[in-house]
Amino acid sequence: MENPTGSNERELPSSCPIRMGATAGPEPEYEGIPWPGYKPRGSLARMLHNKAIHDYYLKQINKNDWYQCDLTQLHPDVARTFVQLDPDQDTISFLEEAERKSQWVLTQLWHTVVKMFLGWFMTQTSINGWLQRGSMFVVSRPQLLKLLNVDDTVKFQSLLDLGAGDGNVTAQLAPFFHRVYVTEVSVAMKNLLQRQGFSILDIDAWHRTNKYDVISCLNLIDRCDTPLDLLTQIRTALKPDGLVLLAVVLPFSPYVEAGEGSKQDCDSLETAFGVFQGACDHRPKQALPIEGDTFEAQVQSLVTNVLKPAHFEVLSWSRVPYLCEGDLQQSYYWLDDAIFVLKASDT
Repeated sequence: MENPTGSNERELPSSCPIRMGATAGPEPEYEGIPWPGYKPRGSLARMLHNKAIHDYYLKQINKNDWYQCDLTQLHPDVARTFVQLDPDQDTISFLEEAERKSQWVLTQLWHTVVKMFLGWFMTQTSINGWLQRGSMFVVSRPQLLKLLNVDDTVKFQSLLDLGAGDGNVTAQLAPFFHRVYVTEVSVAMKNLLQRQGFSILDIDAWHRTNKYDVISCLNLIDRCDTPLDLLTQIRTALKPDGLVLLAVVLPFSPYVEAGEGSKQDCDSLETAFGVFQGACDHRPKQALPIEGDTFEAQVQSLVTNVLKPAHFEVLSWSRVPYLCEGDLQQSYYWLDDAIFVLKASDT
């Protein structure tokens, strides 16, 4: 799983840069803000003051809004499969932990300095893995059970989590499976996954080696060089009655962090230590035809123009926040995620 990003350069904020559709907090000019009129001196004092203002704003947000969707904008076949979720206790606990960690000023300063240095040599994903920072949250276990329409006694045989990152999201899914497999490009992230006991599969051979009950592909197809090929591989690796858990950040903004093929003459290849050389334009080889000016319009376009032609049927879906731990700018960041439960179809 890739970090949320906001600009195509994926540079700000340091732990999980914002991209289109994310919210980084307002400028410090709202009524009721802490210390109104206070103008701190010094860069660090200003940064901490602005963080306090941003965090104050975050506390005022109605978290239920993250899960709302205007179903009238969708085709009835898509609208009827929508599952309403809400910010449950697991979600709130993640936000509280992110807020607590963001108060570790010395640690956050250290992360900022290290990122500035390592950014010349390593991808953002590998830096986060090396620092063990920027953990993410997509869906809680109760939310997943509701999406799958099963109870907490369910136990599938096998899960394959593609692009598993640091494994924190995989750990949310793991209790419902006897065996958990993962893939990941970043060597730093692979080390974290190995420590947690997950079986790591070859990034180029996972779809040839086995069949899986559930394959999760969370916030990966917009960070993949060949997303259409990836969807075909997922369908190939599913058991006949298997399910796919697919999450996509909307508005759709594809960006290939590093690797061959982001343009023809790209020579940016990550080495065994997460170090890369050269530069790419970060555009994928395969463009997905996702269109629309609203979240709902892009959901409809994704289903009609991508999932159906790839021979997937939507069983259920929802809107959730894609959460990421924060930094010295604010406690956490989020993007809008559409999360789907799919099965392979013959049409």
